[in-house]
Amino acid sequence: MFGLSPAEWVAIELSLRIAFVATAVALPFGIAIGWLLARKDFWGKTLLDGIVYLPLVLPPVVTGYLLLITFGRRGLIGAFLADYFGIVFSFRWTGAALSCGIMGFPLMVRPIRLALEAIDRRLEEAASTLGAGRFWVFLTITLPLALPGVIAGMVMCFARALGEFGATITFVSNIPGETQTISAAIYTLLQVPGGEAAAGRLVLVAIALALAALIASEWFARRAGMRFQGE
Repeated sequence: MFGLSPAEWVAIELSLRIAFVATAVALPFGIAIGWLLARKDFWGKTLLDGIVYLPLVLPPVVTGYLLLITFGRRGLIGAFLADYFGIVFSFRWTGAALSCGIMGFPLMVRPIRLALEAIDRRLEEAASTLGAGRFWVFLTITLPLALPGVIAGMVMCFARALGEFGATITFVSNIPGETQTISAAIYTLLQVPGGEAAAGRLVLVAIALALAALIASEWFARRAGMRFQGE
């Protein structure tokens, strides 16, 4: 029951790689958008807020199709990237990372935004009066205070990326060793007679990985909170 085959290990390794890359690439954008929504008032803020959270309410297949016509080999942006920079997303693991990052992005932005909104602005103002520049204040005051929210957002994005299926399979298909993640492998195994045992093993692995991510998130958030409270 628990003896994973080489193909199953490949799906697990690929899922972890895609989730890590998706989270790492999405993080700077998540912090920037979270800060923008938390601190700035501007025309179109409501529209931007809606666009950020749109992947949560759209059917994943719709998101995958939009990615295909935008970042596909002949897509609006994909053709330009492929012709001038040699970057191809469609039917590649990098495309899977892109779709996973987009699907997990709203879950990353939300806790970061809430953490930034909860910061006492007087601490930042005090640093500014002492001569610190805006970027230095953000780097040394704002970001450390928002760290628990950043960690929570990263873990939520990572967990969502691990479980992503609909948008990914629509955009990059289900290619073993290239785009076949744990979710896609489970789907494939359930279509094969006698594949229930292997699918069950991968289900247990997915549960273990998601649970480990949540436990790690709680631990890191507690450590960050204790550090900056001086406990």
